[in-house]
Amino acid sequence: MPTYTLTAFERDGEKLLDETFEAANDEEAKKIGEQKLRERGCLDKTHRCVNASGKLILFRR
Repeated sequence: MPTYTLTAFERDGEKLLDETFEAANDEEAKKIGEQKLRERGCLDKTHRCVNASGKLILFRR
């Protein structure tokens, strides 16, 4: 299964989340990423999820 990296940041640049996970495809990775962000209270923070080749799957600024 492909690997994805999810990161979330405070406005001052402090990293709140930096996690790698596996998903069957980009759509599943987006759902998993949103769920992880919601669980950790980071959904409204700056975040991104990318696949192993660097393609942006999920982003909020």
